[in-house]
Amino acid sequence: MKIGGLQRVSLNDYPGKICATVFTQGCNFRCPYCHNPELVDPGQYGPVIPEEEVLSFLDKRRGKLEAVTVTGGEPALQGDLGEFLGALKKRGYLVKLDTNGSNPDTLSTMIDRRLVDYIAMDIKGPLDRYGQIASVKADTSRIRRSIQLVTTSGIEHEFRTTVVRSQLDLDDLLSMAKLIKKASPYVLQPFVATKTLDGAFLSETSYTPEEFSTIREVLGKKGVRVVVR
Repeated sequence: MKIGGLQRVSLNDYPGKICATVFTQGCNFRCPYCHNPELVDPGQYGPVIPEEEVLSFLDKRRGKLEAVTVTGGEPALQGDLGEFLGALKKRGYLVKLDTNGSNPDTLSTMIDRRLVDYIAMDIKGPLDRYGQIASVKADTSRIRRSIQLVTTSGIEHEFRTTVVRSQLDLDDLLSMAKLIKKASPYVLQPFVATKTLDGAFLSETSYTPEEFSTIREVLGKKGVRVVVR
């Protein structure tokens, strides 16, 4: 595992649980608003944290931490992801996996092996604009398959979208909500310009709380429970 960061305690990354967060290095998307550029841009990579060091820390925190969130970057790019998640499960931890859904084969394996207890999948935008928003050539059939895998897995999950005003309007969000049908919840994350992969996005904005309230109401009428986080 190429581990680029470790947050030793978090109250936010696993709903309702005290967790540690492991950040994997490397991503196949180049979303300009990404707030972890040091995990995406090879030119900004820092030293890799040895896997043994992370597991040793987690051994010492058993009974105090309840869960581990594995995020990135994109964890599904890691060839030994299954072995790492298995090591977490053997230590008695609940495991949450964050993913962009671009690697449904790996996702299917993690689900089939029951190595994850919670899945958070990012939905970047409407399928016909996916490549534009992710700034790469995107195979949206793989995104569709991942959505299907997650929604039928029987595993607790959420779909989430980072909302940049210039990228997504209400019609876009309605289109995206149709992709996930009535999966619950659909988490909308207002973009905050603090650190971005593309420096030009530091001047971008999201919607106001009042506008998000309207969005939540409109999507709610379509049967989608929206959480603004």
